[in-house]
Amino acid sequence: MKYCRFQWEGKAHYGLVETAAGSDTITRLLLHPPEEIDDLEGLPSKRITPLSLAEASLLPPVRPSKIVCVGRNYREHAAELGNEVPAEPLLFFKPTSALLAPGQNIRRPQLSQKVDYEGELGVVIGKTCHKLQENDDVRPYILGYTCVNDVTARDIQKKDGQWTRGKGFDTFCPVGPLVTTELDPWAGVTVETRVNGEVRQHGSTKDFIFALDVVLRYISQVMTLFPGDLIATGTPQGVGPLVAGDVVEVSVEGIGVLRNPVVDE
Repeated sequence: MKYCRFQWEGKAHYGLVETAAGSDTITRLLLHPPEEIDDLEGLPSKRITPLSLAEASLLPPVRPSKIVCVGRNYREHAAELGNEVPAEPLLFFKPTSALLAPGQNIRRPQLSQKVDYEGELGVVIGKTCHKLQENDDVRPYILGYTCVNDVTARDIQKKDGQWTRGKGFDTFCPVGPLVTTELDPWAGVTVETRVNGEVRQHGSTKDFIFALDVVLRYISQVMTLFPGDLIATGTPQGVGPLVAGDVVEVSVEGIGVLRNPVVDE
């Protein structure tokens, strides 16, 4: 199942996305938020005149209570920034005020001279979880997967030592274009970032230092994850700066392309 969130007839709706002949189309309105339903296959819906996903006024497909991110989850990315590979998952938050819809502008703040892209696989939580044990299967707690751009003011991140400011500016968490339940990151899913059409990052979730089951169990020892919460799983090597006029695209195999222009604040 694939779904998006979009503006339609003046209101925000969730929509079922179906793929035919290589084109994604919104075919039905979902009458309840997917994160509130245990059985997605039985989710009530209403048919509408089909609307191309590319032409829809998309919103972020998630409404999380929190955004938990995993830092340095690829060895090559840790090395390119001169950092040690962490011995256990390295966590940080992004505020929900940083969420940005597909197509909307990433704003480079005046406070920063170096704003970087970081393409990532996002995990959407579907079931409340807390203190998962070693033998607990994490898959039932996952609603689906999406694309995330963990935009970062790198100079501020390095200056501050902790990452709240550098990661937390408004527009610094583009998400979308949709959520899919049909991925298997354990089997390997390609994550790629392009700037102005040029490939800058290319990695696979097979290369995670900490697999998703490790990450979810680790987070759940500290905090309760609620339905709709978003986990950003780390970025491959190749991060780099954005300037006004750039267009950055994060693609995750099986999901689609998250595209955002860049402007100065």
